[in-house]
Amino acid sequence: MKLLLRSLKAVVLAPPLYVLLLGLGLMSLAWNLLAMLLHPVLPPRLGRRVGRAGIAHGYRLFWTVASACGMMRIDARCLAALRDERGLVIIANHPTMLDALLLVAHLPRSACIMKASLMRNVFLGAGARLARYIRNDSARTMVRLAVDDLRDGGQLVVFPEGTRTSGGRLNAFRPGVTLIARLAQSPIQTVFIDTDSPYLGKGWPIWRVPPLPIIFTLRLGERFAPMADSNALTARLEHYFQQHLAAGQDPGTPAAECKSPRAPTWS
Repeated sequence: MKLLLRSLKAVVLAPPLYVLLLGLGLMSLAWNLLAMLLHPVLPPRLGRRVGRAGIAHGYRLFWTVASACGMMRIDARCLAALRDERGLVIIANHPTMLDALLLVAHLPRSACIMKASLMRNVFLGAGARLARYIRNDSARTMVRLAVDDLRDGGQLVVFPEGTRTSGGRLNAFRPGVTLIARLAQSPIQTVFIDTDSPYLGKGWPIWRVPPLPIIFTLRLGERFAPMADSNALTARLEHYFQQHLAAGQDPGTPAAECKSPRAPTWS
């Protein structure tokens, strides 16, 4: 009976969900047109601040409306304590395509590492360039830009799997994030994204109606100090995520369980 009621609710809420996604696309397009005009005239540091704030506020509006309409239930309160920290690397698991939107919405100082092809995307490219997001077409340039950004007080949001988790199994972590942390001497804060929905995970097309509401709960994990052996730290982080995600945390766990970002740093 509970499953039937949830299925009926999904049918009722599906049209507003796709209206909301259309609104997100139009909002992104409008912001990118504005960012295209601002990029050549704003100084780099001001452009970075304006660009990141604009993206964060836009995505925050999307999540607020989605929650108000009953299509999503989002608990990301634990990110508030990270909002103003400088020079912080934030890594998370990657269950859906919405993860970056969720993190960036609550972390207006943050930059993402993006595929170079997305820098040419009409819905993302101009805004990403204004915000000085970091492209990944050259590994050396990517590392240099990320380190410079962290040293200048920015934050870096990274999904160390490099792609969305498939079949609930964590993908092998890529080593770049620990090298960046070592060179910038920045701590790595772990974040766990729990969701009960397969929507926009691997193999789930955007037009397929998911069970609604979609639930996202974010939890802060431990904070890790950079290490001279970047590969060893990568392995340690991967093992830590595997253990933590395998614990079968209830995605409905209240945000009170989110630990302080000043949780003990593992060195």
